[in-house]
Amino acid sequence: MDIKLFDSELKVMGVLWRLGDTTAKQVSDILKKEVGWNMNTTYTLIKRCIGKGAIERREPNFMCHALISREEVQAAETDELIDKIYDGSADKLFASLIGRKKLSGEQLQRLKRMVEESE
Repeated sequence: MDIKLFDSELKVMGVLWRLGDTTAKQVSDILKKEVGWNMNTTYTLIKRCIGKGAIERREPNFMCHALISREEVQAAETDELIDKIYDGSADKLFASLIGRKKLSGEQLQRLKRMVEESE
Protein backbone atom coordinates (compact mmCIF):
# COMPACT_ATOMS: atom_id res chain seq x y z
CA MET A 1 0.00 0.00 0.00
CA ASP A 2 1.45 3.34 -1.06
CA ILE A 3 -1.11 5.55 0.68
CA LYS A 4 0.19 7.45 3.72
CA LEU A 5 -2.58 8.62 6.02
CA PHE A 6 -2.16 11.12 8.82
CA ASP A 7 -3.77 10.65 12.25
CA SER A 8 -6.68 12.97 11.39
CA GLU A 9 -7.37 11.06 8.17
CA LEU A 10 -7.23 7.79 10.10
CA LYS A 11 -10.05 9.08 12.34
CA VAL A 12 -12.22 9.50 9.22
CA MET A 13 -11.24 6.04 8.00
CA GLY A 14 -11.98 4.60 11.44
CA VAL A 15 -15.61 5.70 11.16
CA LEU A 16 -15.93 4.03 7.76
CA TRP A 17 -14.25 0.85 8.98
CA ARG A 18 -16.64 0.68 11.94
CA LEU A 19 -19.84 1.52 10.08
CA GLY A 20 -19.21 0.63 6.44
CA ASP A 21 -20.43 2.94 3.68
CA THR A 22 -21.61 6.14 5.32
CA THR A 23 -22.59 9.62 4.15
CA ALA A 24 -20.13 12.44 4.65
CA LYS A 25 -22.73 14.11 6.90
CA GLN A 26 -22.91 11.03 9.14
CA VAL A 27 -19.09 10.89 9.32
CA SER A 28 -19.10 14.58 10.23
CA ASP A 29 -21.78 14.13 12.92
CA ILE A 30 -19.86 11.23 14.50
CA LEU A 31 -16.51 13.06 14.49
CA LYS A 32 -18.15 16.18 15.92
CA LYS A 33 -19.23 14.06 18.90
CA GLU A 34 -15.98 12.08 19.19
CA VAL A 35 -13.35 14.79 18.60
CA GLY A 36 -15.25 18.08 18.31
CA TRP A 37 -14.53 18.76 14.64
CA ASN A 38 -16.84 21.01 12.65
CA MET A 39 -18.32 19.91 9.33
CA ASN A 40 -15.80 21.84 7.20
CA THR A 41 -12.86 20.12 8.91
CA THR A 42 -14.33 16.67 8.39
CA TYR A 43 -15.28 17.36 4.76
CA THR A 44 -11.76 18.64 4.06
CA LEU A 45 -10.29 15.44 5.51
CA ILE A 46 -12.72 13.27 3.54
CA LYS A 47 -11.70 15.10 0.34
CA ARG A 48 -8.02 14.56 1.19
CA CYS A 49 -8.69 10.84 1.63
CA ILE A 50 -10.52 10.80 -1.71
CA GLY A 51 -7.52 12.51 -3.32
CA LYS A 52 -5.20 9.89 -1.86
CA GLY A 53 -7.35 7.02 -3.10
CA ALA A 54 -8.41 5.86 0.36
CA ILE A 55 -12.09 6.79 -0.02
CA GLU A 56 -14.44 6.76 -2.99
CA ARG A 57 -17.29 9.23 -3.18
CA ARG A 58 -20.57 7.76 -4.37
CA GLU A 59 -23.87 9.41 -5.07
CA PRO A 60 -26.50 10.04 -3.92
CA ASN A 61 -25.84 11.92 -0.70
CA PHE A 62 -22.00 12.03 -0.83
CA MET A 63 -21.73 8.41 0.29
CA CYS A 64 -18.19 7.54 1.44
CA HIS A 65 -16.78 4.10 0.68
CA ALA A 66 -13.43 2.94 2.10
CA LEU A 67 -11.13 1.69 -0.68
CA ILE A 68 -8.50 0.37 1.75
CA SER A 69 -9.00 -1.89 4.74
CA ARG A 70 -7.92 -1.35 8.32
CA GLU A 71 -5.66 -4.42 7.96
CA GLU A 72 -3.88 -2.91 4.93
CA VAL A 73 -3.21 0.30 6.86
CA GLN A 74 -2.08 -1.61 9.96
CA ALA A 75 0.34 -3.70 7.88
CA ALA A 76 1.78 -0.63 6.15
CA GLU A 77 2.13 1.30 9.42
CA THR A 78 3.76 -1.71 11.11
CA ASP A 79 6.22 -2.11 8.22
CA GLU A 80 7.07 1.59 8.45
CA LEU A 81 7.56 1.36 12.22
CA ILE A 82 9.83 -1.68 11.86
CA ASP A 83 11.88 0.03 9.16
CA LYS A 84 12.11 3.39 10.92
CA ILE A 85 12.58 2.42 14.57
CA TYR A 86 13.82 -1.19 14.53
CA ASP A 87 16.25 -1.10 11.56
CA GLY A 88 13.94 -3.32 9.51
CA SER A 89 14.09 -6.09 12.11
CA ALA A 90 10.70 -7.49 13.17
CA ASP A 91 12.38 -9.56 15.89
CA LYS A 92 13.63 -6.34 17.55
CA LEU A 93 10.06 -5.03 17.62
CA PHE A 94 8.84 -8.33 19.07
CA ALA A 95 11.61 -8.32 21.70
CA SER A 96 10.60 -4.77 22.64
CA LEU A 97 6.98 -5.87 23.07
CA ILE A 98 7.92 -8.86 25.21
CA GLY A 99 10.30 -6.80 27.33
CA ARG A 100 7.63 -4.30 28.29
CA LYS A 101 6.56 -4.56 31.89
CA LYS A 102 3.04 -3.38 31.03
CA LEU A 103 2.02 -6.59 29.27
CA SER A 104 -0.28 -8.86 31.24
CA GLY A 105 0.25 -12.59 31.53
CA GLU A 106 -2.68 -13.08 29.16
CA GLN A 107 -1.13 -10.77 26.56
CA LEU A 108 2.19 -12.60 26.81
CA GLN A 109 0.40 -15.93 26.35
CA ARG A 110 -1.34 -14.58 23.22
CA LEU A 111 2.02 -13.47 21.81
CA LYS A 112 3.48 -16.90 22.55
CA ARG A 113 0.58 -18.61 20.76
CA MET A 114 1.05 -16.34 17.74
CA VAL A 115 4.70 -17.30 17.51
CA GLU A 116 3.90 -20.99 17.83
CA GLU A 117 1.18 -20.77 15.16
CA SER A 118 3.47 -18.97 12.72
CA GLU A 119 6.22 -21.62 12.92
